[in-house]
Formats: sequence, C-alpha cells, structure tokens
Amino acid sequence: MYACICHAVHENEVRDHISAGAHTEAAIGEACDAGTSCGTCHERLVDMIESYFTDSVPAAA
Repeated sequence: MYACICHAVHENEVRDHISAGAHTEAAIGEACDAGTSCGTCHERLVDMIESYFTDSVPAAA
C-alpha cells in the first residue's frame, strides 16, 4: 500500500527509512520525498513512526 501517493512511496519503504533512523516527518521526506507535496499523508507517516516505537518497546513487567 502507498504511504505517499504523490511520490509513489510504499509503506514498506517508509518503514525501512524509519528503521534506519528517520524518526520525523521531515527526515522521512528527506529520505524518500514522502510528505513533501500535498501533505495528505502526514498523519499516516506520524502513525507509522509512533507504531515503530510502540511495537519495538518491550512491555513493562
């Protein structure tokens, strides 16, 4: 599925950039141009960043 339609950036590509250290919308935009055009995908990008940190943090015992 596309994360950014304007630049044809797939969600997997965004996830790869987040894993590589792009932890802000601006950093993702610099890495692959997602979110640098119309802005419709900004909320999706933020959700993907938040999910990365939520899913990668172990639950407290």
